[in-house]
Amino acid sequence: GRLIPLGNILLIEDNGIHFMNFCSNCGSPVRHAIPDGDNRMRHICTSDDCGIVHYTNPNIVAGCLIEHGDRLLLCQRAIEPRYGLWTLPAGFLENGESVEEGAKRETREEAEADVDILGLYSMFSLTHINQVYMLFRARLREPVFRAGEESLDVRLFEESEIPWREIAFPVIHQTLRHYFEDRRQGAFRTHIGSVRAV
Repeated sequence: GRLIPLGNILLIEDNGIHFMNFCSNCGSPVRHAIPDGDNRMRHICTSDDCGIVHYTNPNIVAGCLIEHGDRLLLCQRAIEPRYGLWTLPAGFLENGESVEEGAKRETREEAEADVDILGLYSMFSLTHINQVYMLFRARLREPVFRAGEESLDVRLFEESEIPWREIAFPVIHQTLRHYFEDRRQGAFRTHIGSVRAV
């Protein structure tokens, strides 16, 4: 499994299931059980004084599919996973921000670009890693961008230039395929689906 920091506790992930050892509220051990009135396994504090039920829910990944004329903006990753491969600017939503705000923030952080959001373009559930991707069609306000701290390079690509074999994640590959097909059809629609582990 892999270790996932969550505030002042540590979750251990094994095949997409999160295991918690101690309560983040009081520090007591937790047990894995179905609470009264629920239908799913949860982490429940064993302390009679606390007894809190801990819920772990999927993470939202927000990002932008950025157009400038006939080209799309891609970022070459400067971090793991998938170091050196290409992706759309996207990342985990922060508390206190809307999904659109998160998508714009990630675009500024990774590509140092300002965009106008055109609308939700794709939403994919990745149940094997407990994530939901929400990617928005967006337009560059100006053709001004450069690599942020998490990017090695940022470029505009025509469809014929997309480095298909170097796309970092299946969800990004699928979104790009949908985009170019929709563009050929002359109408963009919202795509909703699931991406499974390969």
